[in-house]
Amino acid sequence: MASTETTTASKAVGPAAVTDSGPGQDLAGLEAGLDALETVQTVRTPLRQTLVRKVLPPLTAVVLVLVAWQALVSFKIVTDPSKLPSPSAVWDEVSNAWLQGTLLDYIWTSVSRGLLGFLLALAIGTPLGLVVARVRFIRSAIGPILSGLQSLPSVAWVPPAVIWLGLDNKMMYAVILLGAVPSIANGLVSGVDQVPPLFLRAGRTLGATGLRHTWHIVLPAALPGYLAGLKQGWAFSWRSLMAAEIIASSPDLGVGLGQLLENGRNASSMSMVFLAIFLILIVGIAIDLLIFSPLERRVLRGRGLLVRS
Repeated sequence: MASTETTTASKAVGPAAVTDSGPGQDLAGLEAGLDALETVQTVRTPLRQTLVRKVLPPLTAVVLVLVAWQALVSFKIVTDPSKLPSPSAVWDEVSNAWLQGTLLDYIWTSVSRGLLGFLLALAIGTPLGLVVARVRFIRSAIGPILSGLQSLPSVAWVPPAVIWLGLDNKMMYAVILLGAVPSIANGLVSGVDQVPPLFLRAGRTLGATGLRHTWHIVLPAALPGYLAGLKQGWAFSWRSLMAAEIIASSPDLGVGLGQLLENGRNASSMSMVFLAIFLILIVGIAIDLLIFSPLERRVLRGRGLLVRS
């Protein structure tokens, strides 16, 4: 009798045990674990922590540079002010330019040219990069030329641009285009080359062909490489513009940062030279922090490579 009850209980418990701890529950647990791994915890970083981690280090570096600079002047390590002016002398140059109303003009003259030239380079370099990446014959013909142009110093284009176009803004934009277009196109080509073939086949299977395939499949998948090309293209745009402004001077061109640097050299004013160098550096950093860094974070976050904070 007892044996019969034990057998009956085992039969009653057996299926339930299989249901509770069998493959179905293991699969559900695995799916839950994968979902937990894919879930990004969005926790707002406190303001104090943000200041300590992101603001304090660069400020500390700037302060150390200023202290070392002042020490070189104060302890007579560099005794000739025509070679190394004091920080106060450079600050006086900043104050004078501000009081005269020319400081913002210097900056805007160069920034407006640089941004407009970069947008033109973007409009030309993007379709060019797509064509080179997708058409084998064009890639064989133009690809090496783009790589060669990218390695050519931007300053080399200034003399022929002056001869061809004269001393006006068209010459400036031509130098910017010749410096930036190859970088943007090569960046996009590199990004397209890194797109997994599975993405392309999946897009065609879903009916994306022609321009739809390029717009919805190729460009989004190639975005990281394309963005790297854009950053490099802006760097080449800015460097090309500075080279053009230093070499080509004309009253019709106004005074940009490159021309300010050349004016300081002609006047043997190291404080003006340092002012121009600092402004060129600050503009380059500001463009990267305000435009390219947010774009890069957004792209990385969209691919799960950056945790939102």
